[in-house]
Amino acid sequence: MVINNEEDIIKAIEKDEWMMDLLRAVKTLNLPDWWICAGFVRSKIWDVIHNFSTRTPLPDIDVIYFDSKKVDELEEKKIEKKLSSLVPNIPWSVKNQARMHMINNVSPYSSSVDSISKFPETVTSLGVKLDEKDDIKLIAPWGLNDVVNLEVRPTPYFATKERIHIYEKRVTEKNWSSIWDGVKVYGVISN
Repeated sequence: MVINNEEDIIKAIEKDEWMMDLLRAVKTLNLPDWWICAGFVRSKIWDVIHNFSTRTPLPDIDVIYFDSKKVDELEEKKIEKKLSSLVPNIPWSVKNQARMHMINNVSPYSSSVDSISKFPETVTSLGVKLDEKDDIKLIAPWGLNDVVNLEVRPTPYFATKERIHIYEKRVTEKNWSSIWDGVKVYGVISN
């Protein structure tokens, strides 16, 4: 399968029963402004581009939502527990983006999509969810060109003197090119 655009990505996810099961499980919780994001989407795209027959393991499944009325971390842990009862053996990681600005020491986010736009890499600034008709919705604040072309760049939020070191450390540690051939990393200052 070729991945060139949003339609191709959505088709690839629709054909992936495991991904669809996880999306359906999260949808049942009726979380406000929810998305499954980051590596869940990026890894699927890169696995398909590379014709991998086996899914690349994910360290976690990032579920985000935005609820300014309940910003206690214990709420997130309760949601993780609920998800684990619905779909066990999944490394769920649930974060309310209404409180994550405090953890990240930045200005408050206005929504989950706002927070996704401020992830470190453009190829990770992706999210998917199911709408009321169970159709897949894809969000990509910085577009899809980088992810489909295997080009890793900092988001504008991380392409600053104050934050570029965080991006550089992440892409070095992630070492995505060791898993997916052809991944090119830009915006790293060499020593």
